Amino acid sequence: MVTNKLKTPPPLAKGALRIIPLGGLGDIGRNMTVLEIDGKLLLIDCGVLFPEENHPGVDLILPGFEVIADRLDDVVGLVLTHGHEDHIGAVPYLLRQRQDIKLIGSKLTLALVSEKFREHRIRNVDKRVVDDGERITVGPFDLEFVAVNHSIPDALAVAVRTAAGTVLHTGDFKMDQLPLDGRITDLRAFARLGEEGVDLFMVDSTNAEVPGFTTPERDIAAALDRVFSQSRQRVIVACFASHVHRVQQVLDSAVRHGRKVVYVGRSMLRNMGVARDLGYLKVPANTLIELRDIEKYKPQDVVIISTGSQGEPLSALSRMANREHPVIELVAGDTVVLASSLIPGNENSVYRVINGLSRLGAKVVHKGNALVHVSGHASAGELLYCYNIVRPRNVMPVHGESRHLIANADLAVATGVPRERTIIADDGSVVDLQGGRASIVGKLDAGYIFVDGMTVGDISETSLTDRRNLGEEGFISVVTVVNLNTSKIISGPDIHARGFVEDDSIFDSVRPLIVTVLEEALAEGVTDTYRLQQVVRRRMGKWVNDAHRRRPMIVPVVIQA
Repeated sequence: MVTNKLKTPPPLAKGALRIIPLGGLGDIGRNMTVLEIDGKLLLIDCGVLFPEENHPGVDLILPGFEVIADRLDDVVGLVLTHGHEDHIGAVPYLLRQRQDIKLIGSKLTLALVSEKFREHRIRNVDKRVVDDGERITVGPFDLEFVAVNHSIPDALAVAVRTAAGTVLHTGDFKMDQLPLDGRITDLRAFARLGEEGVDLFMVDSTNAEVPGFTTPERDIAAALDRVFSQSRQRVIVACFASHVHRVQQVLDSAVRHGRKVVYVGRSMLRNMGVARDLGYLKVPANTLIELRDIEKYKPQDVVIISTGSQGEPLSALSRMANREHPVIELVAGDTVVLASSLIPGNENSVYRVINGLSRLGAKVVHKGNALVHVSGHASAGELLYCYNIVRPRNVMPVHGESRHLIANADLAVATGVPRERTIIADDGSVVDLQGGRASIVGKLDAGYIFVDGMTVGDISETSLTDRRNLGEEGFISVVTVVNLNTSKIISGPDIHARGFVEDDSIFDSVRPLIVTVLEEALAEGVTDTYRLQQVVRRRMGKWVNDAHRRRPMIVPVVIQA
Protein backbone atom coordinates (compact mmCIF):
# COMPACT_ATOMS: atom_id res chain seq x y z
CA MET A 1 0.00 0.00 0.00
CA VAL A 2 1.48 3.32 -1.09
CA THR A 3 1.17 6.41 1.10
CA ASN A 4 2.18 9.95 0.41
CA LYS A 5 5.56 11.06 1.81
CA LEU A 6 6.76 13.29 -1.00
CA LYS A 7 6.08 17.00 -1.43
CA THR A 8 6.95 18.92 -4.59
CA PRO A 9 5.96 16.83 -7.64
CA PRO A 10 8.35 16.55 -10.59
CA PRO A 11 7.33 17.85 -14.05
CA LEU A 12 4.86 15.54 -15.75
CA ALA A 13 6.68 13.21 -18.12
CA LYS A 14 5.64 13.27 -21.77
CA GLY A 15 2.84 10.81 -22.41
CA ALA A 16 2.15 10.23 -18.70
CA LEU A 17 -1.22 10.85 -17.05
CA ARG A 18 -1.40 12.84 -13.80
CA ILE A 19 -4.28 12.46 -11.34
CA ILE A 20 -4.76 14.98 -8.51
CA PRO A 21 -7.72 14.63 -6.11
CA LEU A 22 -8.76 18.07 -4.87
CA GLY A 23 -11.42 16.79 -2.45
CA GLY A 24 -13.29 13.72 -1.28
CA LEU A 25 -10.31 11.79 0.13
CA GLY A 26 -10.48 11.96 3.91
CA ASP A 27 -13.95 13.57 3.97
CA ILE A 28 -17.44 12.61 2.87
CA GLY A 29 -17.91 15.53 0.51
CA ARG A 30 -16.31 18.15 -1.81
CA ASN A 31 -15.49 15.49 -4.40
CA MET A 32 -13.26 16.65 -7.24
CA THR A 33 -10.44 15.11 -9.29
CA VAL A 34 -8.13 16.55 -11.93
CA LEU A 35 -6.67 14.48 -14.78
CA GLU A 36 -3.82 15.95 -16.83
CA ILE A 37 -2.11 14.80 -19.99
CA ASP A 38 -0.36 16.69 -22.79
CA GLY A 39 -0.92 19.99 -20.99
CA LYS A 40 -4.73 19.61 -20.86
CA LEU A 41 -6.93 19.11 -17.80
CA LEU A 42 -10.15 17.13 -17.34
CA LEU A 43 -12.13 17.62 -14.13
CA ILE A 44 -14.38 14.98 -12.60
CA ASP A 45 -17.01 16.35 -10.18
CA CYS A 46 -16.95 19.59 -8.22
CA GLY A 47 -18.87 19.23 -4.97
CA VAL A 48 -19.18 20.83 -1.56
CA LEU A 49 -18.58 19.66 1.98
CA PHE A 50 -21.04 20.85 4.60
CA PRO A 51 -19.47 22.46 7.68
CA GLU A 52 -19.28 20.84 11.08
CA GLU A 53 -19.67 22.48 14.48
CA ASN A 54 -15.99 23.43 14.50
CA HIS A 55 -16.58 25.65 11.43
CA PRO A 56 -18.63 28.49 12.99
CA GLY A 57 -20.13 30.89 10.47
CA VAL A 58 -19.11 28.76 7.49
CA ASP A 59 -21.85 27.92 4.98
CA LEU A 60 -19.98 25.61 2.59
CA ILE A 61 -16.52 24.15 2.08
CA LEU A 62 -15.20 23.95 -1.49
CA PRO A 63 -12.57 21.68 -3.05
CA GLY A 64 -9.04 23.02 -3.26
CA PHE A 65 -9.33 24.26 -6.83
CA GLU A 66 -6.91 27.06 -6.08
CA VAL A 67 -4.36 24.40 -7.10
CA ILE A 68 -5.46 24.87 -10.72
CA ALA A 69 -6.35 28.57 -10.54
CA ASP A 70 -3.60 29.46 -13.00
CA ARG A 71 -4.43 26.49 -15.27
CA LEU A 72 -8.14 27.06 -15.88
CA ASP A 73 -7.51 27.89 -19.54
CA ASP A 74 -6.17 24.34 -19.93
CA VAL A 75 -9.42 22.74 -18.70
CA VAL A 76 -11.21 20.98 -21.57
CA GLY A 77 -14.22 19.80 -19.60
CA LEU A 78 -15.87 19.03 -16.27
CA VAL A 79 -17.58 15.64 -15.99
CA LEU A 80 -20.36 15.45 -13.38
CA THR A 81 -21.09 11.87 -12.35
CA HIS A 82 -24.44 12.63 -10.64
CA GLY A 83 -26.52 15.36 -9.07
CA HIS A 84 -25.76 15.19 -5.36
CA GLU A 85 -24.47 18.34 -3.66
CA ASP A 86 -21.16 16.74 -2.73
CA HIS A 87 -20.50 16.32 -6.47
CA ILE A 88 -22.08 19.42 -8.08
CA GLY A 89 -22.47 22.00 -5.30
CA ALA A 90 -19.21 23.86 -6.00
CA VAL A 91 -19.68 24.16 -9.78
CA PRO A 92 -21.02 27.76 -9.65
CA TYR A 93 -18.01 28.85 -7.61
CA LEU A 94 -15.64 27.30 -10.16
CA LEU A 95 -17.49 28.90 -13.07
CA ARG A 96 -17.13 32.30 -11.44
CA GLN A 97 -13.44 31.93 -12.29
CA ARG A 98 -13.99 30.66 -15.84
CA GLN A 99 -17.55 30.55 -17.08
CA ASP A 100 -17.06 28.74 -20.40
CA ILE A 101 -15.84 25.42 -18.98
CA LYS A 102 -17.78 22.65 -20.76
CA LEU A 103 -20.01 20.71 -18.37
CA ILE A 104 -20.61 17.07 -19.26
CA GLY A 105 -23.23 14.91 -17.54
CA SER A 106 -26.60 13.21 -17.70
CA LYS A 107 -29.86 15.05 -18.31
CA LEU A 108 -30.98 15.15 -14.67
CA THR A 109 -27.54 16.05 -13.34
CA LEU A 110 -27.17 19.02 -15.66
CA ALA A 111 -30.74 20.13 -14.99
CA LEU A 112 -30.07 20.20 -11.23
CA VAL A 113 -26.83 22.14 -11.60
CA SER A 114 -28.56 24.55 -13.99
CA GLU A 115 -30.93 25.52 -11.16
CA LYS A 116 -27.88 26.60 -9.20
CA PHE A 117 -26.76 28.82 -12.06
CA ARG A 118 -30.05 30.71 -11.81
CA GLU A 119 -29.44 31.38 -8.14
CA HIS A 120 -25.88 32.53 -8.84
CA ARG A 121 -26.93 34.50 -11.93
CA ILE A 122 -24.61 32.57 -14.21
CA ARG A 123 -25.78 32.44 -17.82
CA ASN A 124 -24.79 30.88 -21.15
CA VAL A 125 -23.07 27.83 -19.67
CA ASP A 126 -21.65 25.31 -22.15
CA LYS A 127 -23.40 21.99 -21.35
CA ARG A 128 -23.17 18.60 -23.04
CA VAL A 129 -25.82 16.03 -22.11
CA VAL A 130 -24.61 12.43 -22.41
CA ASP A 131 -26.31 9.07 -22.02
CA ASP A 132 -24.94 5.86 -20.60
CA GLY A 133 -23.16 3.94 -23.33
CA GLU A 134 -22.18 7.15 -25.12
CA ARG A 135 -18.57 7.83 -26.05
CA ILE A 136 -17.15 11.29 -26.76
CA THR A 137 -13.75 12.92 -27.18
CA VAL A 138 -12.77 16.03 -25.23
CA GLY A 139 -9.27 17.26 -25.96
CA PRO A 140 -6.85 14.35 -25.44
CA PHE A 141 -9.43 12.45 -23.37
CA ASP A 142 -11.68 9.73 -24.82
CA LEU A 143 -14.68 9.42 -22.49
CA GLU A 144 -17.15 6.55 -22.23
CA PHE A 145 -20.10 6.77 -19.86
CA VAL A 146 -21.45 3.77 -17.96
CA ALA A 147 -24.79 3.51 -16.16
CA VAL A 148 -24.51 3.02 -12.41
CA ASN A 149 -27.19 2.67 -9.79
CA HIS A 150 -27.16 5.15 -6.89
CA SER A 151 -29.62 6.98 -4.63
CA ILE A 152 -30.34 9.50 -7.38
CA PRO A 153 -31.36 8.73 -10.97
CA ASP A 154 -29.08 9.16 -13.97
CA ALA A 155 -25.77 8.50 -12.19
CA LEU A 156 -22.78 7.66 -14.39
CA ALA A 157 -19.36 6.11 -14.11
CA VAL A 158 -16.80 7.35 -16.62
CA ALA A 159 -14.00 5.52 -18.40
CA VAL A 160 -11.25 7.90 -19.48
CA ARG A 161 -8.99 6.56 -22.22
CA THR A 162 -5.69 8.37 -22.73
CA ALA A 163 -2.34 7.71 -24.37
CA ALA A 164 -1.03 6.71 -20.92
CA GLY A 165 -3.80 4.21 -20.20
CA THR A 166 -7.44 3.90 -19.16
CA VAL A 167 -8.92 5.19 -15.92
CA LEU A 168 -12.33 3.96 -14.74
CA HIS A 169 -13.97 6.26 -12.18
CA THR A 170 -17.12 4.75 -10.64
CA GLY A 171 -18.54 7.93 -9.14
CA ASP A 172 -20.94 6.96 -6.34
CA PHE A 173 -22.58 3.62 -7.04
CA LYS A 174 -24.11 0.41 -5.74
CA MET A 175 -25.41 -2.78 -7.34
CA ASP A 176 -29.12 -2.82 -6.47
CA GLN A 177 -30.53 -5.62 -8.63
CA LEU A 178 -34.13 -4.40 -8.33
CA PRO A 179 -33.84 -0.59 -8.49
CA LEU A 180 -36.96 1.52 -8.43
CA ASP A 181 -36.25 2.96 -11.88
CA GLY A 182 -35.08 -0.35 -13.39
CA ARG A 183 -31.65 1.13 -14.19
CA ILE A 184 -28.97 -1.22 -12.86
CA THR A 185 -25.21 -0.77 -12.73
CA ASP A 186 -23.89 -1.91 -16.12
CA LEU A 187 -21.57 -4.69 -15.01
CA ARG A 188 -21.30 -5.92 -18.59
CA ALA A 189 -19.64 -2.62 -19.47
CA PHE A 190 -17.36 -2.93 -16.43
CA ALA A 191 -16.37 -6.44 -17.57
CA ARG A 192 -15.79 -5.27 -21.15
CA LEU A 193 -13.59 -2.45 -19.96
CA GLY A 194 -11.75 -4.94 -17.76
CA GLU A 195 -11.07 -7.16 -20.77
CA GLU A 196 -9.80 -4.12 -22.65
CA GLY A 197 -7.58 -3.22 -19.70
CA VAL A 198 -8.18 -0.77 -16.85
CA ASP A 199 -4.91 0.79 -15.74
CA LEU A 200 -6.36 2.72 -12.80
CA PHE A 201 -9.65 1.91 -11.06
CA MET A 202 -10.96 4.79 -8.91
CA VAL A 203 -13.63 3.25 -6.69
CA ASP A 204 -16.30 4.60 -4.30
CA SER A 205 -15.19 3.69 -0.76
CA THR A 206 -18.06 4.89 1.45
CA ASN A 207 -19.34 1.43 2.43
CA ALA A 208 -16.07 -0.51 2.11
CA GLU A 209 -16.24 -1.43 5.81
CA VAL A 210 -19.79 -2.81 5.50
CA PRO A 211 -19.89 -6.57 4.79
CA GLY A 212 -22.14 -8.16 2.21
CA PHE A 213 -24.42 -6.30 -0.19
CA THR A 214 -26.35 -3.07 0.29
CA THR A 215 -30.05 -3.57 1.03
CA PRO A 216 -32.29 -2.93 -2.02
CA GLU A 217 -34.31 0.29 -2.09
CA ARG A 218 -37.54 -1.67 -2.53
CA ASP A 219 -37.24 -3.09 0.99
CA ILE A 220 -38.03 0.32 2.46
CA ALA A 221 -41.62 0.36 1.16
CA ALA A 222 -42.92 -2.03 3.83
CA ALA A 223 -41.32 0.00 6.65
CA LEU A 224 -42.81 3.24 5.32
CA ASP A 225 -46.22 1.63 5.04
CA ARG A 226 -46.00 0.52 8.68
CA VAL A 227 -45.16 4.07 9.77
CA PHE A 228 -48.10 5.47 7.79
CA SER A 229 -50.58 2.89 9.02
CA GLN A 230 -49.59 3.33 12.68
CA SER A 231 -49.62 7.13 12.66
CA ARG A 232 -52.86 8.86 13.64
CA GLN A 233 -51.53 12.34 12.94
CA ARG A 234 -49.12 14.03 10.57
CA VAL A 235 -46.10 12.21 9.16
CA ILE A 236 -43.02 14.31 8.43
CA VAL A 237 -40.35 12.61 6.30
CA ALA A 238 -36.94 14.30 6.21
CA CYS A 239 -34.50 13.31 3.48
CA PHE A 240 -31.94 14.80 1.13
CA ALA A 241 -33.43 17.28 -1.30
CA SER A 242 -31.96 15.34 -4.24
CA HIS A 243 -33.08 11.85 -3.15
CA VAL A 244 -35.65 11.37 -5.90
CA HIS A 245 -36.06 7.64 -5.22
CA ARG A 246 -36.88 8.20 -1.56
CA VAL A 247 -39.38 10.94 -2.36
CA GLN A 248 -40.99 8.62 -4.92
CA GLN A 249 -41.43 5.94 -2.26
CA VAL A 250 -42.99 8.43 0.16
CA LEU A 251 -45.37 9.67 -2.55
CA ASP A 252 -46.40 6.11 -3.39
CA SER A 253 -46.97 5.23 0.28
CA ALA A 254 -48.93 8.44 0.83
CA VAL A 255 -51.25 7.57 -2.05
CA ARG A 256 -51.79 4.06 -0.68
CA HIS A 257 -52.83 5.54 2.67
CA GLY A 258 -54.96 8.35 1.27
CA ARG A 259 -52.72 11.22 2.37
CA LYS A 260 -51.86 14.48 0.65
CA VAL A 261 -48.22 15.50 0.29
CA VAL A 262 -46.58 18.88 0.78
CA TYR A 263 -42.93 19.73 0.10
CA VAL A 264 -41.16 21.94 2.65
CA GLY A 265 -37.78 23.52 1.97
CA ARG A 266 -36.64 25.56 -1.01
CA SER A 267 -34.18 22.97 -2.32
CA MET A 268 -36.77 20.20 -1.99
CA LEU A 269 -39.32 22.20 -3.99
CA ARG A 270 -36.73 23.07 -6.63
CA ASN A 271 -35.23 19.61 -7.11
CA MET A 272 -38.51 17.70 -7.09
CA GLY A 273 -39.91 20.16 -9.60
CA VAL A 274 -36.99 19.46 -11.92
CA ALA A 275 -37.28 15.69 -11.44
CA ARG A 276 -41.01 15.75 -12.15
CA ASP A 277 -40.64 17.93 -15.25
CA LEU A 278 -38.02 15.54 -16.69
CA GLY A 279 -40.05 12.42 -15.90
CA TYR A 280 -37.81 11.00 -13.17
CA LEU A 281 -40.46 11.54 -10.46
CA LYS A 282 -43.98 10.22 -10.97
CA VAL A 283 -46.46 12.30 -8.97
CA PRO A 284 -50.02 10.92 -8.94
CA ALA A 285 -52.71 13.45 -9.72
CA ASN A 286 -54.29 15.35 -6.82
CA THR A 287 -51.50 14.30 -4.42
CA LEU A 288 -49.50 17.48 -3.91
CA ILE A 289 -50.83 20.44 -1.96
CA GLU A 290 -49.38 23.85 -1.17
CA LEU A 291 -47.89 24.56 2.25
CA ARG A 292 -50.25 27.46 2.74
CA ASP A 293 -53.22 25.05 2.43
CA ILE A 294 -52.00 22.49 4.96
CA GLU A 295 -54.40 23.62 7.70
CA LYS A 296 -57.35 22.79 5.45
CA TYR A 297 -56.63 19.08 5.95
CA LYS A 298 -56.88 16.84 8.99
CA PRO A 299 -53.47 15.86 10.47
CA GLN A 300 -54.03 12.19 9.60
CA ASP A 301 -54.49 13.15 5.95
CA VAL A 302 -51.14 14.90 5.46
CA VAL A 303 -47.53 13.92 4.76
CA ILE A 304 -44.78 16.53 4.83
CA ILE A 305 -41.57 15.86 2.89
CA SER A 306 -38.90 18.11 4.32
CA THR A 307 -35.23 18.98 4.20
CA GLY A 308 -33.07 18.78 7.33
CA SER A 309 -32.21 15.11 7.80
CA GLN A 310 -28.64 16.08 8.77
CA GLY A 311 -29.68 18.55 11.46
CA GLU A 312 -28.78 21.63 9.41
CA PRO A 313 -29.54 24.62 11.70
CA LEU A 314 -31.57 26.58 9.13
CA SER A 315 -33.38 23.63 7.58
CA ALA A 316 -37.12 23.17 7.78
CA LEU A 317 -36.91 20.25 10.22
CA SER A 318 -34.58 22.08 12.62
CA ARG A 319 -36.93 25.04 12.63
CA MET A 320 -39.84 22.72 13.44
CA ALA A 321 -37.85 21.15 16.31
CA ASN A 322 -37.11 24.63 17.69
CA ARG A 323 -40.71 25.88 17.23
CA GLU A 324 -39.44 28.45 14.76
CA HIS A 325 -41.14 27.31 11.56
CA PRO A 326 -43.59 29.98 10.33
CA VAL A 327 -46.30 27.49 9.29
CA ILE A 328 -45.74 24.03 10.78
CA GLU A 329 -46.04 23.55 14.54
CA LEU A 330 -45.35 20.01 15.70
CA VAL A 331 -47.58 18.53 18.37
CA ALA A 332 -47.48 15.40 20.48
CA GLY A 333 -48.33 12.36 18.39
CA ASP A 334 -46.80 13.56 15.13
CA THR A 335 -44.34 11.12 13.53
CA VAL A 336 -41.01 12.25 12.10
CA VAL A 337 -39.05 9.92 9.80
CA LEU A 338 -35.35 10.60 9.20
CA ALA A 339 -34.95 8.81 5.88
CA SER A 340 -31.22 9.25 5.35
CA SER A 341 -27.85 8.04 6.52
CA LEU A 342 -25.99 9.97 9.18
CA ILE A 343 -23.04 11.73 7.52
CA PRO A 344 -19.93 11.56 9.75
CA GLY A 345 -19.48 14.85 11.58
CA ASN A 346 -23.22 15.60 11.74
CA GLU A 347 -23.96 13.39 14.74
CA ASN A 348 -24.36 16.15 17.32
CA SER A 349 -26.56 18.25 15.06
CA VAL A 350 -28.84 15.32 14.20
CA TYR A 351 -29.19 14.14 17.82
CA ARG A 352 -29.94 17.71 18.88
CA VAL A 353 -32.84 17.80 16.41
CA ILE A 354 -34.05 14.34 17.49
CA ASN A 355 -34.05 15.47 21.12
CA GLY A 356 -35.93 18.64 20.21
CA LEU A 357 -38.55 16.67 18.31
CA SER A 358 -38.89 14.17 21.15
CA ARG A 359 -39.42 16.94 23.70
CA LEU A 360 -42.34 18.15 21.60
CA GLY A 361 -43.88 14.69 21.84
CA ALA A 362 -43.13 13.55 18.30
CA LYS A 363 -42.26 9.94 17.57
CA VAL A 364 -38.93 9.88 15.74
CA VAL A 365 -38.27 6.99 13.35
CA HIS A 366 -34.76 6.66 11.95
CA LYS A 367 -32.36 4.13 10.50
CA GLY A 368 -31.41 2.97 13.98
CA ASN A 369 -34.91 1.76 14.86
CA ALA A 370 -36.55 1.00 11.50
CA LEU A 371 -35.64 0.23 7.89
CA VAL A 372 -36.48 3.70 6.58
CA HIS A 373 -33.25 4.24 4.68
CA VAL A 374 -30.72 2.20 2.74
CA SER A 375 -27.37 3.38 1.53
CA GLY A 376 -26.62 4.51 -2.00
CA HIS A 377 -23.13 3.03 -1.92
CA ALA A 378 -21.69 -0.39 -2.67
CA SER A 379 -20.81 -2.56 0.32
CA ALA A 380 -17.78 -4.84 0.54
CA GLY A 381 -19.38 -7.75 -1.32
CA GLU A 382 -20.25 -5.53 -4.28
CA LEU A 383 -16.78 -3.98 -4.34
CA LEU A 384 -15.18 -7.44 -4.36
CA TYR A 385 -17.41 -8.39 -7.27
CA CYS A 386 -16.31 -5.30 -9.20
CA TYR A 387 -12.62 -5.91 -8.58
CA ASN A 388 -13.00 -9.48 -9.82
CA ILE A 389 -14.69 -8.49 -13.08
CA VAL A 390 -12.56 -5.42 -13.83
CA ARG A 391 -9.18 -6.87 -12.77
CA PRO A 392 -7.48 -3.45 -12.68
CA ARG A 393 -3.71 -3.02 -12.83
CA ASN A 394 -3.80 -0.26 -10.19
CA VAL A 395 -6.46 0.84 -7.70
CA MET A 396 -7.06 4.23 -6.08
CA PRO A 397 -9.97 4.27 -3.59
CA VAL A 398 -11.95 7.54 -3.59
CA HIS A 399 -14.91 9.11 -1.79
CA GLY A 400 -14.46 8.37 1.88
CA GLU A 401 -12.66 8.99 5.11
CA SER A 402 -9.22 7.45 5.59
CA ARG A 403 -10.64 4.30 7.19
CA HIS A 404 -12.94 3.78 4.20
CA LEU A 405 -10.10 4.22 1.71
CA ILE A 406 -7.90 1.75 3.57
CA ALA A 407 -10.70 -0.82 3.86
CA ASN A 408 -11.37 -0.48 0.12
CA ALA A 409 -7.69 -0.98 -0.69
CA ASP A 410 -7.68 -4.12 1.45
CA LEU A 411 -10.58 -5.49 -0.60
CA ALA A 412 -8.63 -4.86 -3.81
CA VAL A 413 -5.61 -6.68 -2.40
CA ALA A 414 -7.82 -9.62 -1.38
CA THR A 415 -8.83 -10.06 -5.04
CA GLY A 416 -5.22 -10.12 -6.24
CA VAL A 417 -4.25 -6.48 -6.81
CA PRO A 418 -0.65 -6.15 -5.57
CA ARG A 419 -0.38 -4.14 -2.36
CA GLU A 420 2.12 -1.78 -3.95
CA ARG A 421 -0.39 -0.98 -6.70
CA THR A 422 -3.10 0.25 -4.32
CA ILE A 423 -2.83 4.00 -3.87
CA ILE A 424 -3.99 5.54 -0.61
CA ALA A 425 -3.98 9.20 -1.55
CA ASP A 426 -4.91 12.42 0.22
CA ASP A 427 -6.48 15.56 -1.15
CA GLY A 428 -3.66 17.18 -3.07
CA SER A 429 -1.69 13.98 -3.66
CA VAL A 430 -0.13 13.88 -7.12
CA VAL A 431 -0.44 10.46 -8.76
CA ASP A 432 1.26 9.70 -12.07
CA LEU A 433 0.24 6.81 -14.35
CA GLN A 434 3.12 5.84 -16.60
CA GLY A 435 4.06 2.55 -18.16
CA GLY A 436 1.05 0.84 -16.60
CA ARG A 437 2.14 1.79 -13.09
CA ALA A 438 0.48 4.36 -10.83
CA SER A 439 2.41 5.96 -8.01
CA ILE A 440 2.32 9.01 -5.76
CA VAL A 441 5.03 11.45 -6.88
CA GLY A 442 4.26 14.55 -4.82
CA LYS A 443 1.85 16.63 -2.82
CA LEU A 444 0.10 19.95 -3.40
CA ASP A 445 -1.86 22.07 -0.95
CA ALA A 446 -5.53 21.32 -1.64
CA GLY A 447 -6.88 22.67 1.61
CA TYR A 448 -10.37 23.84 2.44
CA ILE A 449 -11.87 26.90 0.77
CA PHE A 450 -14.53 28.31 3.09
CA VAL A 451 -17.68 30.10 1.95
CA ASP A 452 -19.19 32.55 4.43
CA GLY A 453 -22.22 34.27 2.93
CA MET A 454 -20.94 35.96 -0.22
CA THR A 455 -17.30 35.68 0.88
CA VAL A 456 -15.25 32.90 -0.70
CA GLY A 457 -11.74 31.95 0.36
CA ASP A 458 -11.06 34.85 2.75
CA ILE A 459 -11.64 32.78 5.89
CA SER A 460 -8.50 31.29 7.39
CA GLU A 461 -8.00 28.63 10.06
CA THR A 462 -6.88 31.46 12.35
CA SER A 463 -10.19 33.29 11.95
CA LEU A 464 -12.08 30.03 12.54
CA THR A 465 -10.07 29.51 15.73
CA ASP A 466 -11.08 33.01 16.82
CA ARG A 467 -14.73 32.26 16.07
CA ARG A 468 -14.59 28.99 18.02
CA ASN A 469 -12.94 30.79 20.87
CA LEU A 470 -15.67 33.44 20.88
CA GLY A 471 -18.40 30.84 20.89
CA GLU A 472 -16.88 28.67 23.61
CA GLU A 473 -14.98 31.08 25.87
CA GLY A 474 -16.49 34.51 25.31
CA PHE A 475 -15.16 38.00 24.60
CA ILE A 476 -13.61 40.70 26.81
CA SER A 477 -12.84 44.25 25.72
CA VAL A 478 -10.55 46.56 27.70
CA VAL A 479 -10.57 50.24 26.69
CA THR A 480 -8.10 52.74 28.19
CA VAL A 481 -7.34 56.36 27.26
CA VAL A 482 -3.77 57.58 27.89
CA ASN A 483 -1.85 60.81 27.44
CA LEU A 484 1.49 59.78 25.97
CA ASN A 485 2.97 63.23 26.53
CA THR A 486 2.42 63.11 30.28
CA SER A 487 2.55 59.28 30.53
CA LYS A 488 -0.75 59.32 32.44
CA ILE A 489 -3.94 57.28 32.22
CA ILE A 490 -6.80 59.67 31.44
CA SER A 491 -9.69 57.23 31.77
CA GLY A 492 -10.38 53.55 32.18
CA PRO A 493 -9.75 50.82 31.95
CA ASP A 494 -13.38 50.14 30.97
CA ILE A 495 -13.94 46.40 30.82
CA HIS A 496 -16.94 44.71 29.19
CA ALA A 497 -17.63 41.06 28.38
CA ARG A 498 -19.94 38.94 26.27
CA GLY A 499 -20.42 35.21 26.75
CA PHE A 500 -18.12 35.23 29.77
CA VAL A 501 -19.95 36.68 32.78
CA GLU A 502 -23.25 38.45 33.26
CA ASP A 503 -22.03 41.06 35.76
CA ASP A 504 -19.12 43.31 34.75
CA SER A 505 -18.46 44.08 38.42
CA ILE A 506 -16.45 40.87 38.52
CA PHE A 507 -13.65 42.86 36.86
CA ASP A 508 -13.28 45.28 39.80
CA SER A 509 -10.34 43.29 41.14
CA VAL A 510 -8.39 43.29 37.87
CA ARG A 511 -8.73 47.01 37.01
CA PRO A 512 -6.02 48.08 39.50
CA LEU A 513 -3.70 45.40 38.13
CA ILE A 514 -4.12 46.72 34.59
CA VAL A 515 -3.55 50.30 35.78
CA THR A 516 -0.34 49.20 37.48
CA VAL A 517 1.17 47.46 34.43
CA LEU A 518 0.17 50.33 32.15
CA GLU A 519 1.70 52.94 34.45
CA GLU A 520 4.90 50.88 34.68
CA ALA A 521 5.12 50.64 30.88
CA LEU A 522 4.48 54.37 30.46
CA ALA A 523 7.10 55.19 33.09
CA GLU A 524 9.59 53.08 31.14
CA GLY A 525 9.00 55.30 28.10
CA VAL A 526 6.72 52.99 26.09
CA THR A 527 4.75 55.23 23.71
CA ASP A 528 3.65 52.66 21.11
CA THR A 529 -0.07 52.01 21.62
CA TYR A 530 0.28 48.50 20.13
CA ARG A 531 2.88 47.56 22.78
CA LEU A 532 0.67 49.05 25.49
CA GLN A 533 -2.25 46.94 24.23
CA GLN A 534 -0.10 43.82 24.44
CA VAL A 535 0.75 44.69 28.05
CA VAL A 536 -2.96 44.91 28.84
CA ARG A 537 -3.70 41.66 26.96
CA ARG A 538 -1.07 39.71 28.90
CA ARG A 539 -2.20 40.99 32.31
CA MET A 540 -5.88 40.43 31.61
CA GLY A 541 -5.17 36.98 30.17
CA LYS A 542 -3.22 35.92 33.25
CA TRP A 543 -5.98 37.12 35.57
CA VAL A 544 -8.72 35.31 33.62
CA ASN A 545 -6.73 32.09 33.53
CA ASP A 546 -5.79 32.19 37.20
CA ALA A 547 -9.22 33.24 38.47
CA HIS A 548 -11.56 31.45 36.06
CA ARG A 549 -9.56 28.89 34.06
CA ARG A 550 -11.00 30.33 30.85
CA ARG A 551 -9.46 31.57 27.61
CA PRO A 552 -11.81 34.22 26.18
CA MET A 553 -10.89 36.45 23.26
CA ILE A 554 -9.32 39.58 24.78
CA VAL A 555 -9.43 42.79 22.74
CA PRO A 556 -7.41 45.59 24.40
CA VAL A 557 -7.80 49.10 23.03
CA VAL A 558 -5.43 51.91 24.07
CA ILE A 559 -6.51 55.33 22.79
CA GLN A 560 -4.11 58.27 22.67
CA ALA A 561 -5.72 61.42 24.11
